[in-house]
Amino acid sequence: MTSPHSRLEALNIVLPKPVAPVANYVPFVRHGDLVHISGQVSLDAQGGIRGTVGEDVDLERGQLAARLCGLNLIAQMSAACDGDLSRVRRIVKLGGFVQAGPTFFDIPKVINGASNLMVDVFGDLGRHARSAVGVFRLPLNFAVEVDAIIEAP
Repeated sequence: MTSPHSRLEALNIVLPKPVAPVANYVPFVRHGDLVHISGQVSLDAQGGIRGTVGEDVDLERGQLAARLCGLNLIAQMSAACDGDLSRVRRIVKLGGFVQAGPTFFDIPKVINGASNLMVDVFGDLGRHARSAVGVFRLPLNFAVEVDAIIEAP
């Protein structure tokens, strides 16, 4: 099986620096072999994707926003695993939140941007349980936020 690091390289993905918390919380909490990763927003080096999906953000850009959340989650996973993503035994669950307009209902398709990335990077270990929820507002007007639970001894 190919390592997550090799898959990232093959996909031409360079992980961002883990995002520091913007309020009174920590980026992740380890409890036994489970790591709970705080919600990561659709932030990148250019400032990220902000706005309301179905209004000023279309489905394709919403999926890209979810993928950015996934990249930020993987960066936090790497930090939680001291830089060794091969310690990730399973992506257990993703919780996806989409700042959605009142007539936008393709919430699961948006969160596929993060889900597909997990499978691309971790293979079958990246297949996970998931929630995909449309919300009125997200912090700092980001389009998408995704949190995760992983198994990583």
